[in-house]
Amino acid sequence: MIIKPRIRGFICVTAHPEGCKANVEKQIEYVTAQGTIASGPKKVLVIGASTGYGLAARISAAFGCGADTLGVFFERPGEETKPATAGWYNSAAFEEFATEKGLYAKSINGDAYSDAVKQKTIELIKEDLGQVDLVVYSLAAPRRTHPKTGEVFNSTLKPIGKPLTTRGLNTDKETLTDVSLEPATQEEIDGTVAVMGGEDWQMWIDALLEAGVLAEGAKTTAFTYLGEKITHDIYWNGSIGEAKKDLDKRVLTIRDTLAAHGNGDARVSVLKAVVTQASSAIPVMPLYLSLLFKVMKEKGTHEGCIEQVYGLFKDSLYSASPIMDDAGRLRADYKELQPEVQDEVTRLWQTVTDETLNEVSDFVGYKTEFMHLFGFGLDGVDYAADVNPDVKIKNLVQM
Repeated sequence: MIIKPRIRGFICVTAHPEGCKANVEKQIEYVTAQGTIASGPKKVLVIGASTGYGLAARISAAFGCGADTLGVFFERPGEETKPATAGWYNSAAFEEFATEKGLYAKSINGDAYSDAVKQKTIELIKEDLGQVDLVVYSLAAPRRTHPKTGEVFNSTLKPIGKPLTTRGLNTDKETLTDVSLEPATQEEIDGTVAVMGGEDWQMWIDALLEAGVLAEGAKTTAFTYLGEKITHDIYWNGSIGEAKKDLDKRVLTIRDTLAAHGNGDARVSVLKAVVTQASSAIPVMPLYLSLLFKVMKEKGTHEGCIEQVYGLFKDSLYSASPIMDDAGRLRADYKELQPEVQDEVTRLWQTVTDETLNEVSDFVGYKTEFMHLFGFGLDGVDYAADVNPDVKIKNLVQM
């Protein structure tokens, strides 16, 4: 079939297999060009491995460190008349490129919150890898069924304590708009923490350690975003921020546990704002990102997922002198938070209008990166060609 983009709000409901493959290859080429991280990991588990920062972590581990990787994700396969999700195509492409390079690459498709997927992951590690020396936790999900109680929790993007009205961007109409949100209830806050907080990360580490599949000295990291004043009310000071603060609390226990296991380590890693399927759903982010891209590109400091994560591996996770804040988080977002960058973004945020949107922001760049997430708009791809949407992932375990 000929696959065209079909956009509904902040999501594209179609994905292009060849375009996704080209996007994965582009990221691999970037990492390969940067060179090998000599002290990097060799056997890596990535939980949430199919898109965004999780995919970038898997690519950085494999092609930047020569690591064998096991990826866990929850994606929909394609059918004869229906495309798969972008994450499915990304993972199929990654496995193909990794295998060509002689690297081990297998994937598990299922609910990473479940005990069943954890157990299957442990079995695969025992059979194929023995142990892993890095665990990357990069889940972004709208809901979670608790594996012990069966209770279903939903995550919410809302402010806390008071209503919020802020500037936003209608990406369909390409017009500015005011976004008003009611404050989250305590139940909504608790649900968001249950989905996006650190409990499941800790459950994974405990399960892996108990099963004997974490190597002595193993590291683990989970990704977070702090941002600055423009995004604080909806993000860091909102319901999602409470979940991210839970990561900061849980990591202390995980760190102590791994420190006792051959001097291992656990860190929360702070990454910059980028276009991902998750970030595009946050009301302020399309406008903020469009302005941020403009300012950072003019300064020559713009980075996407792959640049951020490769830099995190090289400069912090596997560096003798990691870039770390007072709270013990690894920081890869420092270029975004430079005062001159944030001051200029704030000035533009306050003055941008419908008429000046494309002049003072990089909304075109935002749209381009958004379409790349789903495999559209990549150079060298014939989008008029007939393609088979039913792409197989060779080394897949389907749960």
